[in-house]
Amino acid sequence: MIAHINNLGEKQSVKDHLEGTAELAKMFAEEFDCGEIAYYCGILHDIGKCSDEFQKRICDPEHVKKVDHSTAGALEAMKEGNIPVAMAAAGHHSGLMDGGNYNLSMEGDGTFFGRIKKQVPNYSKWKEDITFKNVPLPLFCSKGTKFTMSFFIRMLYSCLVDADYLDTERFMNGGKENRGNYSSINRICSSFDNYINGWLHKTDFTCKDQEELCKRRNFILKNCLEKGKKLNRGLYTLTVPTGGGKTTASLGFALKHMKNNDMRRVIYVIPYTSIIDQNAEVFRDILGDENVLEHHSGISYERTEDQAENFDTYQKALATENWDMPVIVTTAVQFFESLFASKSSKCRKLHNIANSVIIFDEAQTLPMPYLEPCIAAISELVQNYKSTVILCTATQPALDGIFRKYGFHGEIQEICDSVEELYQKFKRTKISNSGVLSFLELSQKIKEKEQVLCIVNKRKTAQELYTNVNKEGTYCLTTLLYPAGRKQQIQEIRYRLDKGMPCRVIATSLVEAGVDLDFPEVYRQETGLDSLIQAAGRCNREGKRKVEDSNVYLYKIDGENNSFNSQNVDALFETLRFYEDPTDLKAITHYFMLYRGLLGKENLDQKKIMDAWERGIDGRLFPFSTVSEKFHLIETQTNTIYIPVDEGESLIGKIYDGQMNRELLRKLGQYSVNIFPDHFKRLVEYGCLEMVSNAIYVLRDMNQYRKDIGLQMDVETGFGFYI
Repeated sequence: MIAHINNLGEKQSVKDHLEGTAELAKMFAEEFDCGEIAYYCGILHDIGKCSDEFQKRICDPEHVKKVDHSTAGALEAMKEGNIPVAMAAAGHHSGLMDGGNYNLSMEGDGTFFGRIKKQVPNYSKWKEDITFKNVPLPLFCSKGTKFTMSFFIRMLYSCLVDADYLDTERFMNGGKENRGNYSSINRICSSFDNYINGWLHKTDFTCKDQEELCKRRNFILKNCLEKGKKLNRGLYTLTVPTGGGKTTASLGFALKHMKNNDMRRVIYVIPYTSIIDQNAEVFRDILGDENVLEHHSGISYERTEDQAENFDTYQKALATENWDMPVIVTTAVQFFESLFASKSSKCRKLHNIANSVIIFDEAQTLPMPYLEPCIAAISELVQNYKSTVILCTATQPALDGIFRKYGFHGEIQEICDSVEELYQKFKRTKISNSGVLSFLELSQKIKEKEQVLCIVNKRKTAQELYTNVNKEGTYCLTTLLYPAGRKQQIQEIRYRLDKGMPCRVIATSLVEAGVDLDFPEVYRQETGLDSLIQAAGRCNREGKRKVEDSNVYLYKIDGENNSFNSQNVDALFETLRFYEDPTDLKAITHYFMLYRGLLGKENLDQKKIMDAWERGIDGRLFPFSTVSEKFHLIETQTNTIYIPVDEGESLIGKIYDGQMNRELLRKLGQYSVNIFPDHFKRLVEYGCLEMVSNAIYVLRDMNQYRKDIGLQMDVETGFGFYI
């Protein structure tokens, strides 16, 4: 019985493929103590290839139609009552289907229970060479909720799919192994230790306050390193004031923790694509490019035919498929949408999340409309898949109650010692409420300052305010600037701040996380408490000024409607009624509890994802495919516009020449702007765009783009949108 034939004409038997896949699946699932059932799944998945019809097909693919070879393994598993193995086997090519209803589902209706009612070619010859034994479900699965069962099915499916791909890939490559060329954990930890050594022994301070700030950051860093060496797997918070160096400290904890607990990788989950590249760059500088994979919608790697031409890129392309690298830097969108996906391409990497250290940077930004499904998934990873999760932020969102609701019964431990004392020591600003300001009054205040940051809620407001200020040394930072241009502006801003030159920055919230800027004063348009505290983190960041001279002003623009974040603002002002200091840890907890109360429980799972698992959808149990279609953290889809400037112009020229590939698009991402559909429609209507290839749009009317403010919101009509 033949499973595959490679380009050299060599044949792989079904028996060899099943056993090879089963061994790999077992190895993957042993990371969460489920190796035997994964082996059983691997043995069954392709027994349908033992039919005469499939054997004819593989020997003459041009003249013999395709044969269903996936259902047979599901049928055998169902004889033993093993639904998880059956669903994984049935979907190992097409994806996990909705389960359906055992009594009502019909053949051809697209459900799993409908699928196993179909007639398949006789595959009984598999019994001549292949033996197996049924394996019971893990105890946590059989005693858990339907969500726990569904999560296990998806993890089992991930083990099977990745094992199937890898065994097939190895055979097709003539037995060559092209993956796994990265450093050992000892070497990675050594690289990190070498990097931080300079910080821990720094002596060249410009003032006493700067020295004190460095000592506090080092206290946090050392604390994280010590805890990483001795704490067991679990659910942790890392509560660090803004400017406390939490990115490096959290990575240090994760590396030491990974080594101490014999774990496999660190997964760093970041909320915004606007800051992910700089974090990934820092990690690459510390740990080596070959050990860090950056994976999100704005980056891709091409699997070129000539591996030797760019082997590093080829290795990264392979690693994006299954996250087989020591350090993964990804987005919340990529992470959570994969955990609720149904297609093999997205699910393949999931088993490598098990037995990993997962850091959620800016944990307060976990998406409210999907908060309960996200917390339920995190609980499963910690409870049943040997992962450690760290909720890392300056403003902990008080999630204990939701974790308890979804099965986490352990202790949520804080990593950093003396958090309240640290917050007092890191207090570097004075926050006050400036009330309502007219647009002209706000403009005048910015004009009067030599160095100031003003954060607004809308991109259009930022552009208008910048135009109104119109003074030398003024900048406008929004996502309407292409990333490479934005980076250049940030470099200029840092230079001006460092040299004491005039520097007025008008920005949206993109500067509030991961952008290290240090202003003497900050204005923040009314927002939630978490954003206000993040904005304050851009003021007196290095502790060079007195607290009383470092002012953060909360303000409202007269006549501007902020209905899109009204619950945030209401919760903030209600909190300020009870707490004089909004940065007080108790105030932060009060704010988040109040904010979620104003949203209402129904808005913490708007698509009723958790209800879908427990009750089914329209009578269909295990609705994998339907949930996958519902689960999208970013509801409003944007359109990408490429800007033909600097290197972007030559890259776009290559697309015209027919040279487009994923690596080219990855580079071109640095010259792109994402806009909402209505803005896109206007640009199309006014002939500003050109479609060059497969829905790839290039800005052709360069009057619509300015290097100082980016893509203009006014497309002759004055119509604009916020982000």
